[in-house]
Amino acid sequence: MHRMPRRRIIEIVAAALVTVFPILATAPAAIAGALEVTAKQQEYCARADKRYKELYPDAKDDGVVVVKLYKYTFCPPNITVKAGTTVRWVNVDKRTSHSVWLKDAGKAESERFFPEEQWEFPFMAAGEYPYLCGPHWEQEGMRGYVKVVE
Repeated sequence: MHRMPRRRIIEIVAAALVTVFPILATAPAAIAGALEVTAKQQEYCARADKRYKELYPDAKDDGVVVVKLYKYTFCPPNITVKAGTTVRWVNVDKRTSHSVWLKDAGKAESERFFPEEQWEFPFMAAGEYPYLCGPHWEQEGMRGYVKVVE
């Protein structure tokens, strides 16, 4: 197996940063609050989608946007919805309870909901709404982000 020299790795990373930072600097402020999504979160979200389909094979789009909770991850972690949309958080974990807390918006934390339970919230006003899982945001980094547009 061929190993790339450390110096070459540093050159590649430096070139990427020079390319990416100007793009980020010009990104619209509207996406500034969105969370970075890691490869691990993407993997968990793929599993969450599969589990959701197993649990709710007949689920229909009833005008709500569904966010799944799985392995201390909101799936997807970033969503954009129109004002007036209800977001439904569904716990597809097998053993862990979660909550949803729109802490920065001054909303009360939801009660804990257990596997296969859910909680909903209607987003009536445009804005940016970071949220977290009350019991898991500090230690597990379980956070999400909703952008509401007109």
